[in-house]
Amino acid sequence: MPPNHVRFRFLALQLAGAFVLAASSQAAHAQLRLPGGLPALPGVSLSNPSLLDKDHGLVRQLQRDLPDLRDLRASLNARLLRQHPEALETDPRGALAVRHEIIAFDPSPAALAAASAAGLRVLRSSGAGETGLAVVVLGVPDGASTAAMLERLRELDPDGVYDFNHLYTGSGGSGGSGAASNAPAPARARAAIRIGLVDSGVDSSHAAFANANIERWGCAGQAVPDSHGTAVAALMVGQAPPFKGGAPGAQLFAADIYCGNPAGGAADRIAAALAWLSGQHVGVINLSLVGPPNQGLERLVATLVKRGHLLVAAVGNDGPAAPPLYPASYPGVVGVSAVGRSGLPLPEAARGPQVMFAAPGNNMLSAAVGNPAWRAVRGTSFAAPLVAALLAEQLPAPDPARAAQAVAALARQAVRPAGVTVSNETGYGIVGADLRTDPAAFR
Repeated sequence: MPPNHVRFRFLALQLAGAFVLAASSQAAHAQLRLPGGLPALPGVSLSNPSLLDKDHGLVRQLQRDLPDLRDLRASLNARLLRQHPEALETDPRGALAVRHEIIAFDPSPAALAAASAAGLRVLRSSGAGETGLAVVVLGVPDGASTAAMLERLRELDPDGVYDFNHLYTGSGGSGGSGAASNAPAPARARAAIRIGLVDSGVDSSHAAFANANIERWGCAGQAVPDSHGTAVAALMVGQAPPFKGGAPGAQLFAADIYCGNPAGGAADRIAAALAWLSGQHVGVINLSLVGPPNQGLERLVATLVKRGHLLVAAVGNDGPAAPPLYPASYPGVVGVSAVGRSGLPLPEAARGPQVMFAAPGNNMLSAAVGNPAWRAVRGTSFAAPLVAALLAEQLPAPDPARAAQAVAALARQAVRPAGVTVSNETGYGIVGADLRTDPAAFR
């Protein structure tokens, strides 16, 4: 077996293949506070011990040996820009965005008229719908700077919400495979449970979804299956023994925001997907996506949280010292980190006050597109759907009071070290440990 530093260097390179967004230059959060700004829970004391006391030295060593994933993200950004210069550009922080597009949230008619006079044109728009926020994507004229036009818009309409049309990507990777029978098993009836998913496409023909109820959105009605979205969906609602997701038999509302497009996963597609899910009155929505802060998405997320939705998001795999990624770091979002089989946080998992829970994210299998049909997965992307499934059992529809109760109930179930604590590493603690499907189960 190769030494740890070789194995973890290979792992980091493998994981980085899923990243398409540069890290921002903000300083990392080092202070401890309650994740997501939630009130203190009964019986949970605030202190700052490490959750890694037993094997602290080993994990520290692994963290030192792990390459700086933020550097890998930046180099991958450069490669993607070379490959798709017609579709992509970067904002001043280095985050990827759709080229020559600005996203406007709920602009007034006067603001749109001013934008038109400045040379911008409306490329597409969506109505306010359930969220009450209309989204308009403005096209920047050829030869003009997107950053300069954005600043101009903000000067013309200081009260408006405008930003780059940033790109967001999954925060996890897949590795080796395991062979398994595709014979489906009856799912336990959970018709009352409804879960939302914003991700890439789901392969509904996979054995894991033989008894699943999946409603799709996006891609003009076409199915564009992808292994990331399929793996995340299976961890939520799939079942094919010995594999079982967190809520098998629940109804899944799956929004594909990528559709195989290199400029997929843009902020306006996330906004449209969230608007659809809000219209379907789905209480819990999983976003195993990471990217930069975006003013429009921040406002939309705040609206959904206020309405009583629980947004569950992966905190990312850029390492313990990385700056916060979004949407997990927006107030009120349930940020999820990942732990290995031993219960220790993955060395590459983000740390900070945005972490509210941790769940299994390594030494586990999930569904994949193609052959083999089951593959090993690793990363916070695959921990988040387990938490979403557990919360969905308590929140079938948006409700502010019930949303808070669902989080409090899950926190009481979470596994913590000796003495109840809240930590920047695993938040209120580890949940869903029994939902890990070990690769050995398929041998």
